[in-house]
Parts: sequence; structure tokens; C-alpha cells
Amino acid sequence: MSVMRDNINLGPRNLREQMRKGFVASAGVFNGISAIIAQRSGFRSTYLSGSGVAGAMGFPDLSVTTLTEVADEAARITAVTEVPLIVDVDTGFGEAINVTRTIREMERAGVSAVHMEDQVLPKKCGQLNGKRIVGTDEMISKIRAAVDARKNPDFVIIARTDARSVNGLDDAIDRANAYFEAGSDVVFTEALETREEFRTFARRAKGPLMANMTEFGKSPLLSVDELKEAGYRMVIFPLTAFRAFLKTAAETYADLFRNGTQRDFMDRIMTREDFYSIIGYDNYEREDRELAGRTRKSQR
Repeated sequence: MSVMRDNINLGPRNLREQMRKGFVASAGVFNGISAIIAQRSGFRSTYLSGSGVAGAMGFPDLSVTTLTEVADEAARITAVTEVPLIVDVDTGFGEAINVTRTIREMERAGVSAVHMEDQVLPKKCGQLNGKRIVGTDEMISKIRAAVDARKNPDFVIIARTDARSVNGLDDAIDRANAYFEAGSDVVFTEALETREEFRTFARRAKGPLMANMTEFGKSPLLSVDELKEAGYRMVIFPLTAFRAFLKTAAETYADLFRNGTQRDFMDRIMTREDFYSIIGYDNYEREDRELAGRTRKSQR
């Protein structure tokens, strides 16, 4: 399955329709099969974290991954799912001219939206201390480059501000409104520290806001309903499933090494039948038989 139909990516239009009609909750995914599971679980949009891409490769979230690596992972996800995918493109992978190429590569990969942050390169995880941010004018130049570069007018540009942890809440709100004026469709408010800060931001912002509900960070873990009440329009859960996978994998490897067999924890393992169902094994086999049948008929 793919969001690509007749060379037109319908994902951005789908995402904007979700934004228009209500609240958008996006499940963090880290590869194709995790995205399929998220979609089957009911999520109508997914999110690919830069930290998740780097982490799955065994790297920290310190701008060590490349545009090509992120775009390739995004393309693998959009090739097997139908819901819109939002992608973290860090600082745009360079200056304004690099942002232009970043947007074009993301559109080519079937992505529906990207978010780009106002940190200095190399960036840091938004939940950590010691971040540095660029000037507002520099970020505005990147936003304008992103807006100008998109070929699909429905493609969603999300500007992330990390200013709350650096210069305080007022500066973060001022930047958010400047980013809206520059053409950003949504602003991602990173590392707010209280529920009241979320409410204040939403009250003073001049456009729709996206929240980041990541575990073990600076922000309280607010529910979808609580974020709606605060005035937010979107939320991402970037690494929830990824962290759960890592904990399960670590425990499984430890048990397997210690016991030399998986007999005692078979209840923790997905069955072959369920795995094949997720990846559509029977569908591929049926398509293969149909193609083979058509080939034989054409050779008669």
C-alpha cells in the first residue's frame, strides 16, 4: 500500500483535512513495519523522529544522520502505509538553500509534513539542556525557503521553536508568531514545562500548535483530551513504541542468552501467523500467483 496515486501524494491533503476537522494525534514510528502496526491500531497519521532514525542506526540525536538517510527511511514507510507521515528534518540539514532541497526530497519520498527547528547546527535533543538557537531572522529565511520549495500547496510546513529552554516562554511565543507570519502552517512548541505554559502559548499564538509528548522529558505527559482543552491542534508521541521495543528487545536477548532457549517466554513473542498478517504475506503470494497466471496465458 502507498499514499502515492497517479504520481500525486494525497497525504498532505488528507492531513490538512484532519487538521481542519479536528485534533491530529500522530504515532511515532521508526520503520515500515512499525508504521503498519500504528496504522492498524487506528492512528490516522504517523511521525518519524530524527532521534528515532538516528537511534535505530545506533547513533545519538546530534545531527549525525543525513538528509538521504532520513528521506530513504521515510520513503520506506510511505511505500507500505496509507496515512500521512510527518517527518523531523532537524534544522533543515543546513542553511536556507539546503532547506529547499530537503523539502523537495521529502515530497519525493511521499511525506505529508515536516518540522524544522530553530537550533544551531549541530542540534541537540530538544529535551536536553545546553541548546543554542539561531536568530529569528535566520529561521524565518528557512521557513520562507521551505514554503517556496514545496510543489504541493497542501504539504504542511511546521516550524519548531526551542526558545522556551533558552530565552524563556515570552521569546518562544514571539518567535512562534513570527514563524506564522513567515508562512509556517503550524508551530511545534518544544519543551514547555507546565500545563499552564501550554495554555498560555495557545492563548497567545496566532496559529495552530503541535505538542510533543515524549517520555522522560521536560514536559508533563498530557493526554489528547488535555491538550485539546489547552487549545492545541496536534500532538506527536515520538519514541513511545521505539522505547517499548528497546526494553522488550533488551529483556528478550538477556533471557535468551541466560537460558539458551526461548521456551520460557513464548508468550512474549508474536506468532508467525500474526507477523505474516501484518506484512500482508498472503497478499504478496496471491499477487505472485496472479502475475504468473497472466504470464502463462500471454505465452500461449
